[in-house]
Amino acid sequence: MSRIFMIATLALGLAFAPPGTLWAQGFGGLARVDSGRSLVADAGREVGVDLHLSQGVPYRVFTLDAPPRLVLDFKEVDWSGLDAGDLNKSARISDVKFGTYVPGWSRMVLALAEPFTVAQAGLQVDPVTGGAHLAVRLAPVSAEGFATAAGAPRDPRWDLPEPAQLDGPPPRAADAPLRVMLDPGHGGIDPGAETEEVVEKHLMLTFARELRELLLRSGGFEVALTRDADYFVSLERRIALAHEAGADIFISLHADALAEGQAHGATVHMLSDEASDIASAKLAERHDRDDLLSGVDLSNTDDEVTDILLDLARQETQPRSKALARALVNNIAAQGAPMNNRPLRSASFSVLKAADIPSVLVEIGFLSSPRDLENLMDPAWRATMATGIRNALQDWRAQDQARRALVRQ
Repeated sequence: MSRIFMIATLALGLAFAPPGTLWAQGFGGLARVDSGRSLVADAGREVGVDLHLSQGVPYRVFTLDAPPRLVLDFKEVDWSGLDAGDLNKSARISDVKFGTYVPGWSRMVLALAEPFTVAQAGLQVDPVTGGAHLAVRLAPVSAEGFATAAGAPRDPRWDLPEPAQLDGPPPRAADAPLRVMLDPGHGGIDPGAETEEVVEKHLMLTFARELRELLLRSGGFEVALTRDADYFVSLERRIALAHEAGADIFISLHADALAEGQAHGATVHMLSDEASDIASAKLAERHDRDDLLSGVDLSNTDDEVTDILLDLARQETQPRSKALARALVNNIAAQGAPMNNRPLRSASFSVLKAADIPSVLVEIGFLSSPRDLENLMDPAWRATMATGIRNALQDWRAQDQARRALVRQ
């Protein structure tokens, strides 16, 4: 079997296809999923994935390892009305995620409880109604066989282009506006924490937009967002975007749900090799795992030598990040916002690993706390939180410039 199993619809009535590469022609528009007829279920030793769509769309299927996942990409599917719990009835599929991957592309990721290979896959289109049925059959395979076949495809028709080599941003004047990269947590296929009232990815995008507006109206700031709509951005890409923007600071915004520790009130996290508490360790672990389960291939991550060089660069950045974190804690508290009894924490959050940019992660509250949830859904309360963050950035910049002047002397 080839390393990558990739299939796309070709024409009406396409039956099961063997491993290989086929490309679609003529499909367009947004397909809607029929949640009432779609199902993931065990079929003897195999697993069947049956998705019913309002029309045929180009698609591909492949697997990723560590952890084992089945990935289905589409151009493009509206997942409205589909519930992961209702869809997945298989004991061999431990989790199902779906949503926007990048603009124009949708993704479904099935976390496999054991190794499976794609034995069959095909899409049939009804010539009368135009409705489509994608059927995928998974068969057991050895761990070695799975690892050999797994891998993310690279193709310009589906994926983002390779990053271009760009010159660094030009030198900036000492009195230039503070360039802030706001990072609304999660997005697209990765919803983050969810309640009946709100989803973290939507709430954080709303808050990031509100905070951006306040900073721009205050003057002295330039603001960029790692995402400005509901699509997936990998942790690695969020850091790259901050570098491309020439950001002076990076603030990742979250509102998680967490049972461990004192999970209520605002907290500010800094990067550390060792977590300051169990709750922070759990948050960092879950954020990284969410990235994995959303179908990210980590085969090109930094090697050991690169990590050492980055750690050396962070020795200068880390004190500035710590000062930023303390300014945020003090100014948010000064606005009267509820603070956690341990508001300043640390953990190995991947999203904070920019070596040359002071970076913090702010949990503005926890969706698992009824009090925090009520606050988070209140625009007036969010405005108060945004004011605290704005004041913190103004204080931090003044202190940072004073410290830098002393160092130069």
